[in-house]
Amino acid sequence: MDSSDTRALRASDTRASGSRFGRLIERHDEDDFPFYNGAPVALSVRQWTVAVIAVAAGYAALVAIPQPNNFVALIPRTLFVGIPLVTLALITRDHWRALLREVHSRDVRTMFGFALLNIVVSFALALIVGTLFGVASNEAMEDAGHGTALDTAAFYVGTGIQLVGEEVFTMVPFLALMSFFFGRAKLSRRTAIVLAWLISALWFGAAHLPTYDWNFAQAFIVIGGARLVLTLAYIRTKNLWVSSGAHIINDWALFTQAVLVNSALIA
Repeated sequence: MDSSDTRALRASDTRASGSRFGRLIERHDEDDFPFYNGAPVALSVRQWTVAVIAVAAGYAALVAIPQPNNFVALIPRTLFVGIPLVTLALITRDHWRALLREVHSRDVRTMFGFALLNIVVSFALALIVGTLFGVASNEAMEDAGHGTALDTAAFYVGTGIQLVGEEVFTMVPFLALMSFFFGRAKLSRRTAIVLAWLISALWFGAAHLPTYDWNFAQAFIVIGGARLVLTLAYIRTKNLWVSSGAHIINDWALFTQAVLVNSALIA
């Protein structure tokens, strides 16, 4: 992100600057979310609508294009990321990069911290939901480690790309909702963040319904609950790389466990 974007995102807005959360939630570094209050550029309702449609189109490519193996799966996974980001770039010009900021050492620590928190929260929620409602298995976890070394490498690369796409899938609607609640509905910044945080988690959980055999409790409570934690990483840092990093660390840790178990069973 260039210096003009940085200055714009740090520009003072009376309602925005006076309604930050405490240090446990938001860093007190004057950085702010992009677009919702016109910095570094304002987006119209039509532009936000196009951006969200692009997010949905990327998701449609991910689920509609056949993935017979992890090499072919790289195509829909790349489209899942590429369609919304290219669209956002066309809408905002160079300002789309405000989503992806420079990563510093403390950001890396934040990635690992939120990944660990997410594992704990997800495990607890899965235990509760599994006891009350039962849970469906994850096909990706079951298949991990069954292929060749190259196929497994493609699996890690592809899932890494997809997980960045899942952050884009969540954060573009999150920012669109913030823009509506703050700019149109004239709600406070804090209220806009909380509403966008909750609604975008429901959006994310709904997208996982087919993955978990339409188990609503699992999709909305376990996956939606995990999404709330990961979105907090973005709320804290305003950096999509950080929430993506936390998501990748979390999922790759689970995938690696599955790879080791499945490889041992094959042997």
